[in-house]
Amino acid sequence: MDLLTTENLHLYYGKKEALKGISLTFQPKEISALIGPSGCGKSTFLRCLNRMNDDLNDVTITGSVTFQQQNIYSPQTDVVALRKKVGMVFQQPNPFPFSVFDNVAFGLRLANHQDKAFIAQRVEESLKKAAIWDEVKDLLHKNALSFSGGQQQRICIARVLAVEPEIILLDEPTSALDPISTLQIEKTLQELKGQYTIIMVTHNLQQAARISDETAFFLNGELVESQPTEKIFVTPQHQATNDYLNGRFG
Repeated sequence: MDLLTTENLHLYYGKKEALKGISLTFQPKEISALIGPSGCGKSTFLRCLNRMNDDLNDVTITGSVTFQQQNIYSPQTDVVALRKKVGMVFQQPNPFPFSVFDNVAFGLRLANHQDKAFIAQRVEESLKKAAIWDEVKDLLHKNALSFSGGQQQRICIARVLAVEPEIILLDEPTSALDPISTLQIEKTLQELKGQYTIIMVTHNLQQAARISDETAFFLNGELVESQPTEKIFVTPQHQATNDYLNGRFG
């Protein structure tokens, strides 16, 4: 069963059309990569999937985003509850300026969980899933900002995991990281795939080829094509995709 589907999704910044009727389906427990040149609409589209664009001025969205058979743009949608189920990890690691433990526990406390044993267990589980537990287990009360960029990003992934999402959105999660940290994040994402649906914007074509199951190519606010990753990299159906994959633009 489809977990998340967009149908004829348009987004306008004022009068400028940034997304031009995107229809795309995401399957459970897969990694989907969104690729394309800068400014083509990938991140804008990603932010539509948990209504992050709601926070911007003069934005108009039409069409639908269906998650668990409900349109998330319905007036009845609880946006806070939605963002627990569809979590977000950003391009720059953005841990809060307090301890590792308090970062990961933040969403739990926001949801009024008060059982200290429950919170401690969930924090440990989430850090383990994010493959950072062994590095921080003796430093849980150290400021998260004191860790390396790659460690900070995995702490941010643990923070998302703590509230038990079904979908994890990642906007260029490794672009600010060194190659070793990038590979650590990629390994973490591959391990998480068995439990979560992951949708990732990336400019790194090798990364998309390495870890994604499906790849969607965006250009000028349009979805050019979406295929299993192996197919799109070997036999793209559109010349524009072929040109992009071969470095002829973007």
